[in-house]
Amino acid sequence: MHQQIKERNAILALEDGSLFKGFSFGADATVEGEAVFNTGMTGYQETLTDPSYYGQIVTMTSPQIGNYGVNHDDEESDGPKVAGFVVRELSPVVSNWRATGSLDEYLKSNGIPGISGVDTRAITKRIRVHGALKACLSTEDISEEKALQRAREWMGIVGKDFVKEVTCEKSFTWDPSGEKSKPFTVVGTNLPSTNEKNTTHRLVAFDYGAKRAIYKNLRRFGFEVIVLPANATPEEAISHDPDAIFLSNGPGDPSALEYAHKTIQALIPKYPIFGICLGHQILTHAIGADTYKLKFGHRGGNQPVKNVETKKVAITSQNHGFAADKEKLEEMGAIVTEYNLNDQTVSGMRLKDRPVFSVQYHPEASPGPNDANHLFRAFHQLVSENKKG
Repeated sequence: MHQQIKERNAILALEDGSLFKGFSFGADATVEGEAVFNTGMTGYQETLTDPSYYGQIVTMTSPQIGNYGVNHDDEESDGPKVAGFVVRELSPVVSNWRATGSLDEYLKSNGIPGISGVDTRAITKRIRVHGALKACLSTEDISEEKALQRAREWMGIVGKDFVKEVTCEKSFTWDPSGEKSKPFTVVGTNLPSTNEKNTTHRLVAFDYGAKRAIYKNLRRFGFEVIVLPANATPEEAISHDPDAIFLSNGPGDPSALEYAHKTIQALIPKYPIFGICLGHQILTHAIGADTYKLKFGHRGGNQPVKNVETKKVAITSQNHGFAADKEKLEEMGAIVTEYNLNDQTVSGMRLKDRPVFSVQYHPEASPGPNDANHLFRAFHQLVSENKKG
């Protein structure tokens, strides 16, 4: 009996002319986006649902993806935000006690196409050599020529505001009871609070495409979290009488978000502020400095960052394609506190005369190491000291 040969019925086309034929999974669709790669060994569902990936076709460098399935609890937003998903091998087996479905079913139900059976090492190398590339991924019956044309004609990310596509529609209070923010444990959820002093500060968080794990950590470390849409005005933030302001992660080009720059600029003199990832870049623009596009960005849970003030190195989870200009930051009165040890780009900064700081990584991880989790406690302490002063 002859074994049936599976048809390579999906295609990934890159703007440099590269074509990769593979096997379709997920939804029947044709999408365009920016081709990027993620070096995470696990956490594919968190990657899929991270709003920072909006507009991007993500290649996973780990060779097999999907082995532990998916579940609702590990989503970082309401469903996948990637444009498309690229893997070397889609696991034929789902084996995990928390799984409620397969990766294939999950992408199919959310309208996201995937391609497997392609050389993800070659794709990653092309991105590293040529930079992030415009791409087209199709699980439908289109020609190679059409796929390549669609990749090259896609609008790209530079200068585009993708935040408006992923921010919340209206303000809300995150997890008032604290039930959703309890640390995960196999043996139970009755863990002590990480906020040892049991002091609650009211925090206004600007949602530029935030991951739920960020709000969970803020809640655990003693903040009442009021979430505002990205386009909320300074007056709206002030109306909640906050003790501090938080600036979340998110997708797209930070230079395109002038409304956010102006809002944060108005709030800097009034409150302690903590920004991460896109929030760090928005804060950069708010003080008058600039950002620029990285060649292929930093995406994964193995990015080493050194703090020049403490001399400590943390392995961090990162997901960004832009970076802050060091010289402009220092020119505008900021102190660059951290560097990425791989390429010396800015990974953190603080203002000299205000309780304001930011980092170019995810201290909440999810997925990734928890080396930088202490920043939430440091922010709580900073707010406490500011209220006393």
